Amino acid sequence: MSEAEPVEQQDGSKKIEDALQSAQERLNDILRTMEEQNNTVRKLEQEKYELIQSLIRSQDLNIQMREKMHEMQKELDHIKSPPKIIGEVVETLETGEIVIKNGTGQSFIVGVSQEIDAKVLQNGQRVSLDRNNLTILGKYPSSKDPIICAAEIIEKPTATYADIGGLDEQLRDVREAVELPLKNRDLFRKVGITPPKGVLLSGPPGTGKTLIAKAVANATNATYIRMVGSELVQKFIGEGGRLVRELFQLAREKKPCIIFIDEIDAIGAKRLGMDTTGDREVQRTLMQLLAEMDGFNALENVSIIAATNRIDIIDEALLRPGRFDRIIKVEPPNKEGILSILKIHARKLNMDRKVDLKKIGHKMDKATGAEIAQLCTEAGMSAIRDGRESITSADFDCALVKLRKKEDLIAAKCMFA
Repeated sequence: MSEAEPVEQQDGSKKIEDALQSAQERLNDILRTMEEQNNTVRKLEQEKYELIQSLIRSQDLNIQMREKMHEMQKELDHIKSPPKIIGEVVETLETGEIVIKNGTGQSFIVGVSQEIDAKVLQNGQRVSLDRNNLTILGKYPSSKDPIICAAEIIEKPTATYADIGGLDEQLRDVREAVELPLKNRDLFRKVGITPPKGVLLSGPPGTGKTLIAKAVANATNATYIRMVGSELVQKFIGEGGRLVRELFQLAREKKPCIIFIDEIDAIGAKRLGMDTTGDREVQRTLMQLLAEMDGFNALENVSIIAATNRIDIIDEALLRPGRFDRIIKVEPPNKEGILSILKIHARKLNMDRKVDLKKIGHKMDKATGAEIAQLCTEAGMSAIRDGRESITSADFDCALVKLRKKEDLIAAKCMFA
């Protein structure tokens, strides 16, 4: 072998190594380029995901803004819309037109909007009317006067039968006439009699008439509606009768129910030949009350309790059976009743052990329940005035002196009146 051949082989090997090295470098460059491209693709995919999420949020925000804009547009249209007139359906004619009466008492024959079915409009239905052409635009449920709605007592009174002393006979009569029909109406059906509708409590002030009504409301699960007779006396013609009508309508909706009318003599006084407008309106209210208590609409599971200290002026139509079936006299307590009332009030008092309630009761002859309660309050005030926490017999004596001075002052005023 010649010397030139090894030299050529070495040159060839070097060229191959250089080529391989160059190819490896190009391959590394390609791999780096691919890695960079992959990173770029991942970044683009991340940006794409973020853009999609941003688009979704923008679409949700767009929907919310459209809904808000729609609500604002509705509110704006409502503000721009002319006010409607409230009317009452009087009659539906064969032609499909409706006779309505507006708030001023005027009657009109009007049409009905296409959105309202004229067949569902009943007599007495409250409707809204277009201000310009009086077309019926909508119907609304009948509303009740705020005075009537506020008369319903949601929470039961806290007074119980145990808080009443000296009126055992009166409580028995009231429970038989009011509580028993509400709790056990089937018993009256079996016997074959109609339960009493109403009870009238009459007697001097402070004898416990309102307290009896509170105790009955506490003892039953019935709805309790309290009204004062003067609240049913209104200025405008027909308003008092409307209040009475809505009062009994509410009672029928809430039955079993007890209606308590305090100071009923405000609307139940005897009807006389008065020519003044106010007296005539009171008489209209009374006639509506008479019709509701014993009219065509039966009062099932609705009992009426009324109280007055002027039964001598109550109209005879109210006192007849069928309206106030029982008239219960609530007189000042006797000596045993005074002692029982004292014991009831003494349960809450921090008294000295030496206090003798019997002696105090003997000194309270002809006192009413309210006066006995005032006696206990004044005795407590006397103890507080002296900086003591317990009430002594001297405190009761001091309170009794104050009470008698007040009675003498009232008697003197009545004498010179």
